[in-house]
Amino acid sequence: MEQREACGQQECQKMILDSIPDGIFTVDPEMRITTFNRAAEEITGFRASEAVGRFCHEILRTRVCLSACPLKEAQANGEAVVNREMDILDKENRKVPVSVNASVLRNTQGQAVGGVETFRDLSPIFKLKRGIKEKYSFRDLISRNPAMRRLFDLLPDVAATEATVLLNGDSGTGKELFTRAIHDLSPRREGPLVVVNCGALPEQLLESEIFGSRKGSYTGSVENRPGRLEMARGGTLFLDEIGDMPLPLQVKLLRVIENKEYQPLGAKSPLTADVRFVTATHRDLEEMVAEGSFRRDLFFRINVVQFKIPALQERTEDIPLLIDMALDRFNGRYAKKIRGFSSEAINALLHHHYPGNVRELLNIVEQAVILCRDGEIGVDLLPHSVFSYDHGQDQEQEIWRSAPAAAPQVNRETLEQLLVRHSGNRTQVARELGVDRTTLWRWMKKNGLDTP
Repeated sequence: MEQREACGQQECQKMILDSIPDGIFTVDPEMRITTFNRAAEEITGFRASEAVGRFCHEILRTRVCLSACPLKEAQANGEAVVNREMDILDKENRKVPVSVNASVLRNTQGQAVGGVETFRDLSPIFKLKRGIKEKYSFRDLISRNPAMRRLFDLLPDVAATEATVLLNGDSGTGKELFTRAIHDLSPRREGPLVVVNCGALPEQLLESEIFGSRKGSYTGSVENRPGRLEMARGGTLFLDEIGDMPLPLQVKLLRVIENKEYQPLGAKSPLTADVRFVTATHRDLEEMVAEGSFRRDLFFRINVVQFKIPALQERTEDIPLLIDMALDRFNGRYAKKIRGFSSEAINALLHHHYPGNVRELLNIVEQAVILCRDGEIGVDLLPHSVFSYDHGQDQEQEIWRSAPAAAPQVNRETLEQLLVRHSGNRTQVARELGVDRTTLWRWMKKNGLDTP
């Protein structure tokens, strides 16, 4: 009777474990596998009969099995290891990205008798993440904003010409990235891309920087110095912050654009310029023309094609994409494996005004990654500037979080990005949306995202 009850209990436990979509296995004190559920079989390719009785490192075969095993860490510290991302090798020696949780297994007397580990296959999430990146990326630019997408569509046609381009946008919006894209898509891609910041130097030094100088042309000039026009020969010259260029230099630049000729300081004869011009400014050049601080004829010459790049606060739907992109970049740069930001941190980042635009957001993420010591970045790691504004005057910008009344408007793109951000954890996604798991499952199924 007792034997039948024990068998029935074991069968019931196995049925419960096999119904869980995450891989689960337990080990004894010697790290030999004692149970191995169906999801673990599917993820690893090993059957339970092959895994039970073997050391867990022989089945999972991760790089950290012998050096930083989550199960051993949990047993040593007495605390659970949560959401540790790593790669395992399946039976066919293919890498499988997983998210691991590990904790000590104790008997009814509280004594440690082994460990239990769960692991979730992140392959669908990684595939989804790559799809989102490919869908919304153009060269090194990324956006889902309609205005930005229209600019992406125009870039190849504009790049194929020799037309002078004016990029207008606030500081930090990515004007240099647009310039790089124009250059890389142009017939001049094999030539150099040379950058000059017109607001960074006084007039005489700026003139020498752009046009070059000959020995003795000014005090301290002891050798011939090539200018950026010469250095950019065959390529593209990017004049950043052209609105800060002094009027006398504007006259000389106009001559270069019109006649393709320029004269270095102290030179006796002109040289021929072979460059394509891209210019940029955060100023209103038309207003400067009206005031007389910018030449009208030069404005018309550089304004053949104008791209108005939206400020980040005008395209808040891009903030989650940019955060994910930045997190991947800085995780790699600083050898970290931070999963993401907490809901509170994301909410704060979504409501910040970003006077420094994309550059500011990247700096915030980089600082947080450097300071973060665990797998998630909280609000305590965000700079005070993120919170130094009046919430009451802000327009609501809830990208991730939706009130229940607005929840039926959640689309596939938002669901995809939420699943990526929460590493496929549907409970967290549902909590973020303010709905139950059943409602989330129904939306996912409707949008073709109902993968296990």
